Amino acid sequence: MKPAHLTSRTILPMSTRRPAKGLVKTFVAVLLLAVLAGGFNVASASPARPLLHPIFSDHAIFQRGEPIPVWGWAEPGSTVAVTFAGRTQSTTADSDGKWLLRLRALHASTEPRTLTVTNETTHASATINDVLIGDVWLCSGQSNMEMGMLACNATNEVALANDPEIRLLTVPRLVAAKPVDTCECQWLPCSPDTIKQGVWGGFSATAYFFGRELRRELNVPIGLIHSSWGGTVAEAWTSADGLAPLGDFDEALAQLHAYADEKNPGDYLQLYEAWCQKKDSGTQQGWATAQHVDWPSVQMPQPFEQAGLPGFDGMVWFHHEFDLPADWAGKNLTLEFGWVDDIDTTWVNGVKVGQMNRVDRVRSYTVPASALHPGKNVITVRVLDTGGNGGFIGKPEEMHLAPAGDPSAKPLSLAGTWQMHESTPLSRLGTPPLAPDSNTPNVVTVLYNGMIAPLEPYAIKGAIWYQGESNADRARQYRRLLPAMIEDWRQHFGLGDFPFYIVSLAAFQPTNAVPRDNHWAELREAQAMTAKNVPNCGLALAIDIGDAGDIHPKNKQEVGRRLALAALAKTYGYRNEWSGPWYRSMKVENGKIQICFDHVSNGLVARGGRLTGFAIAGEDRQFVWADAVIDGKTVIVSSPAVPKPVAVRYAWDINPVCNLYNQAGLPAVPFRTDDWPSTSSK
Repeated sequence: MKPAHLTSRTILPMSTRRPAKGLVKTFVAVLLLAVLAGGFNVASASPARPLLHPIFSDHAIFQRGEPIPVWGWAEPGSTVAVTFAGRTQSTTADSDGKWLLRLRALHASTEPRTLTVTNETTHASATINDVLIGDVWLCSGQSNMEMGMLACNATNEVALANDPEIRLLTVPRLVAAKPVDTCECQWLPCSPDTIKQGVWGGFSATAYFFGRELRRELNVPIGLIHSSWGGTVAEAWTSADGLAPLGDFDEALAQLHAYADEKNPGDYLQLYEAWCQKKDSGTQQGWATAQHVDWPSVQMPQPFEQAGLPGFDGMVWFHHEFDLPADWAGKNLTLEFGWVDDIDTTWVNGVKVGQMNRVDRVRSYTVPASALHPGKNVITVRVLDTGGNGGFIGKPEEMHLAPAGDPSAKPLSLAGTWQMHESTPLSRLGTPPLAPDSNTPNVVTVLYNGMIAPLEPYAIKGAIWYQGESNADRARQYRRLLPAMIEDWRQHFGLGDFPFYIVSLAAFQPTNAVPRDNHWAELREAQAMTAKNVPNCGLALAIDIGDAGDIHPKNKQEVGRRLALAALAKTYGYRNEWSGPWYRSMKVENGKIQICFDHVSNGLVARGGRLTGFAIAGEDRQFVWADAVIDGKTVIVSSPAVPKPVAVRYAWDINPVCNLYNQAGLPAVPFRTDDWPSTSSK
């Protein structure tokens, strides 16, 4: 039975995420939503392997214009025959039992067809009906891709989502230490009922609106494969092979490999403690056994971000003293905290009494009588938070201590004043070892293994990607990581450089009064660099349709439309403008800087009056707001405070005030002409 307060926690945290070091990672809320939906598992092996992979279900869409891979499993050496579109092809299952063949490429068709698979050795068979031929797009990322139609308050859009030639498939959440072969999934014709199905408000709104635009323009069946998980990092979506050349994740990959080989809970606790001893300063300094600390006092329970550590992810320690009631002497006690986010290790008087490795479990530990003293006793809790809110996130009445097995005893409340101290940020800790009972998605490769690998080599047209908030504090790394992930997917699907379209992060949080370095701006830059430099990529901006108070802006219709504009122009050859003005070059002349753009589209526009969002700096690298005016297809930037300018930035913040567009109504891509290093990016 779920705790009574679980439901109230499922939506609220989604709108209170922080942009850096974890708020945007949406880990807690998405995790709890998954608990409600029964939406994920931890796995190191595939589910049962059927004759025909479950991705081949009734109502499937096969990719037009490409050989159609079809596969499944049978007894090694068995002959398997596949009949589709009037032809039959046969193959033999390999020594592992897998069989795969490729059907001939077909043109788009709305004619419902039947595919039949027969094991000619055992006579087992499988049949799927209502198969269409069209374009299939893989839609992935974190919470803004996962955000469903109902979560966007798109009630009218749900009622209108009635097109059976758009087909929807949702990949279930799965954390896996090794690539899995298959997953439980089913194609569904799009209808007001099927569009409501999903973990967070139904099927991905961004994916649906993208697919709807393509369907309207192309008039061919559109298949949308939705595989996303809120609050997740890009390295979790990339295979071990894809990460290895970067060198950044070698230690994490080695830890995952050790876990996948052994998976021994006892060994894990030793491995985790050794990792803490190596990485965490509080562990190294023996805080677990400290009888007195001089740390700030805080009120618990509440997330530690709200108790004096805004924006912090990593290791945080808690200390609380209590007097043991005289009549409890010699008794074992039950210690309860409610939920702790993510991993807690708990000591009483320096004696370890428990550890739990997942947020969705109530902490209940037995304190042996031998660990207790008359009078003052000390509870110490070490908490590792990997994203989102961290620490004690339950209710006050859930924090208490009582004699074990004595329901008549009045519990001693532990809510109230504690002492708290951060020790080591996540950026220095790195990736923790993966626990056998963990459902943490922010571990290298585990989402690729569980949610991308089982789809391969299904034929797709391309992919759309809405992610980056959770990597924002490592933007320079993202310049290499995102291209590596794209190349990784392309290699594994075996379809060449298939199209890949990226959503640039939306605006969020209050506007800053003065120009500054900013990690979200640098993450947008990394996204734009990837879209520009990686073949067959594009970018859809959302900077002008964000929400300062909500990291999950609801206008996914426009996000989907802009993604579709990119696909129509770059993939399908339409002659539409697909991007806003994109910085091309600069020229310094007479104390001013002239900025030239691509994607001007018949001219530049300052929406709402005077052009805003530009900052300028000299050799001292001190940026100030600039005067900016449109001059034909260029912008002239200057400031009397900077007589010898050398650099310009535009829309360079998490929520900039900016209004440069082209005549096609698309916003300018944020940019900087410098590449000066900042402390906010790794």
